[in-house]
Amino acid sequence: ISARQTQRDARNATTMAASSPKSDRAALLKAFDEARTGVRGLVESGVSTVPDLFVHPDPYASAPLAPPGVSIPVVDLSLPAHLVAAATAAAARDWGFFHLVNHEALVPSGHPARALAAVRPFNELPAPERAAHYGRALAGGVSYSSNVDLFRSPAASWRDTVQVMFGPTPPNAERIPSVCRSEVIEWEAHAAAVARAVMALLSEGLGLGGAALEETSCLEGKLMVCHYYPVCPEPERTMGLVPHTDPGVLTVLEQDGIGGLQVKHTNGDGESFWVDVKPEPGALVINVGDLLQVNAIQLNISLELDMMSY
Repeated sequence: ISARQTQRDARNATTMAASSPKSDRAALLKAFDEARTGVRGLVESGVSTVPDLFVHPDPYASAPLAPPGVSIPVVDLSLPAHLVAAATAAAARDWGFFHLVNHEALVPSGHPARALAAVRPFNELPAPERAAHYGRALAGGVSYSSNVDLFRSPAASWRDTVQVMFGPTPPNAERIPSVCRSEVIEWEAHAAAVARAVMALLSEGLGLGGAALEETSCLEGKLMVCHYYPVCPEPERTMGLVPHTDPGVLTVLEQDGIGGLQVKHTNGDGESFWVDVKPEPGALVINVGDLLQVNAIQLNISLELDMMSY
C-alpha cells in the first residue's frame, strides 16, 4: 500500500465520517474500516472535530462522579499472607477492582512500562506500515483494528487495539508486530504470574484453598489487549471505551500516566457513582471479570462486579 493511497483513504474516511447524521451509517463505518488506519488515521489526516460516528451521550447521565477522595482499594503484597488474602477477597467482593502494589517478586521493576513503551511506537508507525497489519480476524492469534465492536455499537470509541490470544493455544509470534514483539511476549509471562497469584489469594481469602480457581481452568484462556487512544480534538464528545464489564476471569491492567479509567461503584446505601482510577506509580489494576463472577456464584460466593469506562 503506498503512502499516497493510504493518506487518500484516510482523508476519504474522515470526510465521510464527518458528514451529516442522516448519511448511511453502515457506509460510513465501512469506509472508516476499509481505510485500515484506525482512529490514528483520522488524527493524521488533520480532523479537527470528532466525527458523528464517535459522538457519545453524556456518560454521567446514569450516575454522577464520586466525591473527592473516593478510590478503589489497595492490596499490598508486602503484608503477611493471611492479611493479603483477606484484603484481596474483600476488595473483590466489595468493589471488583483494586490496585495491587509491591508485586516486584512477580513483575520485575520497569517491565510493565516496557510493554507500554513498545506498543505505542507500533501505533505511531507510518500509516502504510500499520495498515499492513490491520484486520478484524485473530489470524494466528493476533489482530490490529479499531473498535472490536465497530459494526455493533451505537457509537464508535476513540481507540485502536492490538489483540494477542496467548491461550489456550499460543499465537504465531511472527504475526505480532516486530516493533513490540519481544516486550509483548515478556509482559504476558509476568501478567500470567500476577493472575495466578491473585487467583490463589482469592481462593485462600474465600476459604477455598489456594489452587481452587486455577484447578477450574481459570488461567487457560489468556487474551492481551493493548489499547491506544490517539489525541482527541474534542474529548468531551467521545469515549475511549464505553461502560462495560470484562468477560474473562481477571484483568491485569497496566495504565500509563495519563489515566482516564473510571469504575461505576454502588455503595452500601445503594448510591452509584463513577470513581476515577488514577494511575498509581508501581501499581497494577486488577479487575474481577464475568467468568470469575459466575464461578463465585456456583461456589455460593458473592463477588461485586462493577462497570468501567475509559
